[in-house]
Amino acid sequence: MSESSLRVVWVYPDLLSTYGDRGNALVVERRARQRGLGVTRIDVRSDQSVPTSGDIYLIGGGEDRPQRLAAERLRNDGGLQRAAENGAIIFSVCAGYQILGREFINDLGEREPGLGLLDVWTTRGEGSRCVGDVLASVDPILGLPQLTGFENHQGVTHLGQGVKPLASVQVGRGNGTGDGTEGAWRDTVFGTYLHGPVLARNPAVADMLIKLALDVNALPPADTTWYDALRAERIAATGRPA
Repeated sequence: MSESSLRVVWVYPDLLSTYGDRGNALVVERRARQRGLGVTRIDVRSDQSVPTSGDIYLIGGGEDRPQRLAAERLRNDGGLQRAAENGAIIFSVCAGYQILGREFINDLGEREPGLGLLDVWTTRGEGSRCVGDVLASVDPILGLPQLTGFENHQGVTHLGQGVKPLASVQVGRGNGTGDGTEGAWRDTVFGTYLHGPVLARNPAVADMLIKLALDVNALPPADTTWYDALRAERIAATGRPA
């Protein structure tokens, strides 16, 4: 891929973009441009086809009914599944994370099929919602610093054999299963419950997505002053040291 052709696809901003998740697309775009990379960002509304030629696909969170509509349209469209088969990078948050799994409980209280891109399934928790700041240690294989974000969900996401936990929580509830896991990943497909937006709080994750898309091991340095200040503020709010 040439340095001028990074294609970032923001999937269904009209349905899946709660808690500022659109910021994830802005951060990836910004982090790429800081390295002199040209970026084309494609915002795909739910009445449009998902292109299969993107490099990085970003999906945000949403409330129950928009989540069901998004899942239905993505299943019918098939573009995101084909992009995944082509090796595209997919990063999903909250409702988007649940949609990438095998199934979740929709707003009608029914089991809704997901896309099956991650071996996870989501049930509805019967206790209190998972709400608040999260601090978690990322899977060491990914070589990333602590993950910080904000969760607000009722879902409980169970991981199958085909995925690894994205992180293990130190503060917060993550997947809500009580086993300390947060999110899931396999190959180039990632899911997390964290808002914030999570890539603004964790620019190293955005850089990882760019490196995967470019198939490189490192990127030129970029200014992280603003990101570092935000990270320090939010980590301090959890009462845990960075």
